[in-house]
Amino acid sequence: MRLSSVRIITGVSCLFLAAAAWHVGSRSSSNFTAEAQAAKPAQASQLHAVNASIPDQSKSKTTPLPEPKPIAAPGTEIYTAKRGEAIPTIARRYLGKTSYLTSSELAAAIRAVNHKSDASNILKANENIIIPGIIPAPITEKTIPVPKDFEVRAIYLTGIMAASDHGIRIIRHWREVGGNAVVFDIKDSDGSVTIPFEHPLLGEHQVYIHDVPKFVHFLHQQNMHAIARIAIFRDERLVVAHPELAVQSRKNKTAWRENGKLVWTDPSQPKVQDYNIALAKHVAQSGADEIQFDYVRFPAEGDQKDAQFVYQNQQPETAQAPTQQEASGDTDSCGDGRLGRPAKAKPSGPSTAAEAASGSPASSPVEPALSERSASKGTPDNSPALQRRVADKKGTKSRRDDRTAACTAKPRGSQRTDVITAFLKKAYSELHPTGVLFSLDVFGVMAWQRQVDLAHTGQDIVGMAHYCDVLSPMIYPSHFFGMDNIAHPGDEPAHFIGESMDRFELITKGTGVVIRPWLQAFHWRTKTYSPEYIKIQVETAKEKGGIGFLFWNAANDYSKPYTAMPEMKAADLKEGSKDKAKYFRGDELPVATTQAALTPTN
Repeated sequence: MRLSSVRIITGVSCLFLAAAAWHVGSRSSSNFTAEAQAAKPAQASQLHAVNASIPDQSKSKTTPLPEPKPIAAPGTEIYTAKRGEAIPTIARRYLGKTSYLTSSELAAAIRAVNHKSDASNILKANENIIIPGIIPAPITEKTIPVPKDFEVRAIYLTGIMAASDHGIRIIRHWREVGGNAVVFDIKDSDGSVTIPFEHPLLGEHQVYIHDVPKFVHFLHQQNMHAIARIAIFRDERLVVAHPELAVQSRKNKTAWRENGKLVWTDPSQPKVQDYNIALAKHVAQSGADEIQFDYVRFPAEGDQKDAQFVYQNQQPETAQAPTQQEASGDTDSCGDGRLGRPAKAKPSGPSTAAEAASGSPASSPVEPALSERSASKGTPDNSPALQRRVADKKGTKSRRDDRTAACTAKPRGSQRTDVITAFLKKAYSELHPTGVLFSLDVFGVMAWQRQVDLAHTGQDIVGMAHYCDVLSPMIYPSHFFGMDNIAHPGDEPAHFIGESMDRFELITKGTGVVIRPWLQAFHWRTKTYSPEYIKIQVETAKEKGGIGFLFWNAANDYSKPYTAMPEMKAADLKEGSKDKAKYFRGDELPVATTQAALTPTN
């Protein structure tokens, strides 16, 4: 073939190939554009689920885009977990920002809202977790005012127990069986403060009730009256850190010790008084309905002659302290030594595991031992009233009359009773404007108004009654050992509750104060402790003029009251009238509050 023919054939072939290539390229371009346009809506709707990648200009491989963080719904927050992080840890961190009372409640809610099993704890790296119950601001709570004769039906909880999971269950159960109030520790008799509180005398301390307004809010939602207990002048924590605030020893010029223990602040020391009032005001402003002072007294044991107090510094020696006979409880002088030897219990807590388990009043305000030389009918054999009757009957004056006159004669200068009464006047004036009720725990033995008891404790019931709304005498039957020739006083609740209430009603007549007693909810020194024992105490106290009651158990075990309360309520309902009720009126808070728990429903 000639060269010219070859060139012609080659040129024609190239033209055909070019045309074919143009046709194919045009069709492919159209198809790609259409597919891309059709794909765009689908990609947009699945934006959060696509793991797209972009070229990394500095590296040969591609970097994945981070997964977008979910948007938190109202009342929740999204937390991105670190590898190996646990749900309980996150719950503790977030507790203060939520409406939940305990971290375990919050942890359970986290599992529920994130659809995890109850056993689920450990989280994956970058796992997004929903935190429920988030509140926009800390809870603030206000006191719910009630009249001072509001019928309180309360149990006591330690500061450690009160806001714990078990404590919350106790509160709910108490409400279910007919209770309407809870007494909870703010400061116990060892000086431990259980709430967040800043004060120069306190410093760092272990906190158990982390959010008082939130806890009180919970009580209010349960229709419960919130009573905050503060042990005042017995304060080991304070005197160990600040020995200059303790009672001082005349002999050693150092902090005075009660039977070897450094536990008492000086009740007449202004700094001590101001510290306790500041703590009480802080709690009142946190929404508590009632402030209850315990240990509002001077030390009653130890070498009283060696004890030096601030109020005595400018007084004559004759007014410095009780006489040696008074200090020793010599029954041939003044008194019978009832305050010289307390019951077998340590004021700061149970001495044995058995005591803790039994709920004996080891950490409670302990009623002192009573003399075995007491006369029948509850009248001590050397009381002023009895001696006057003896003298009138015989028409003569005996040596015992002389001793009685010496004991009842008030020494010169200010006395312990003056200090306590003045302190309460000051506290009452600062607390009452906040709207809270103000109540005082006092020794049951003070109903007998013995001069030796007044000289030691400073608890002049008549004077104290003018500066409080409620007096709560500790009249646990088991603590009246040696009284009225009864070998086992713990098994005679009707007798000792009745005698004590009669006396308190008599000596406070005309003051307007309400008597609301502490009753025994433990089996210490009694073989008859039972639901029936509880019912006898409540019935007797009400019959003798008491309004409401407080149950004490150091271990917070209220199994017997749990049983007795519904039975008492049922018996009162049968009567058909509050006026005929044997046990209680059934008062409730004067506001409509929600019975549901504080924690929100998921």
